[in-house]
Amino acid sequence: MERHFQRDLEQLKSDLIRMGSSVDEQCGAACHALFEGDLEEARRVILADKAIDEFDNLIDRQVQSILALNQPVAADLRLGLAALMINTQLERIGDIAVNIAERATALAGHRDFVRGTKLREMADIARIMVRDSLDAFIHSDAGIARRVLDSDDVVDRLNRTVFRQVVDAMRTDHDVVEPGAHALILSRHIERLADHATNIAEDVIFLVEARLVRHQDRS
Repeated sequence: MERHFQRDLEQLKSDLIRMGSSVDEQCGAACHALFEGDLEEARRVILADKAIDEFDNLIDRQVQSILALNQPVAADLRLGLAALMINTQLERIGDIAVNIAERATALAGHRDFVRGTKLREMADIARIMVRDSLDAFIHSDAGIARRVLDSDDVVDRLNRTVFRQVVDAMRTDHDVVEPGAHALILSRHIERLADHATNIAEDVIFLVEARLVRHQDRS
């Protein structure tokens, strides 16, 4: 029974890592589609979302089975709970990748406008946060997780900068009102991407240190 239980835990972690890898690829492809105007890549991101949803359902079933049949405690229980929470965050990141890909179509004819904002810098940092949060989980490294938490403030500042840039542009040039509206929504999507990466990092700290840091002083 113990050997079977440990095998189930290892399979759970392996599947969650596979899901994380797929989500990371989705984020990269969505950002490439946006900033390079690659609409075929955007279409692939949208179509691939179904696979992320299938991972979501699989991991939910695995965690429910582990918790119901084995009654884990201590570190094993934390892994089950953290997996459930991380799974939710990854599924939402996958949805955001789709949202970004959809904006690629709307902004395909306005790449110069997008380049004039901090959106690309903001997206690059958010993507690193996603990747680092996954690395923190894979290696059970709370130090990497805390680095993700620190980066969230940077993305928040860039989000405010983008808002000011876009609103100022919309005030002075009515031709950019439509792309500006899309850019503001896009900035919000990227900011949420960073938020979900932060949530994963907080879940990793819970897993590794048995310490809840969400809604608390992180120092």
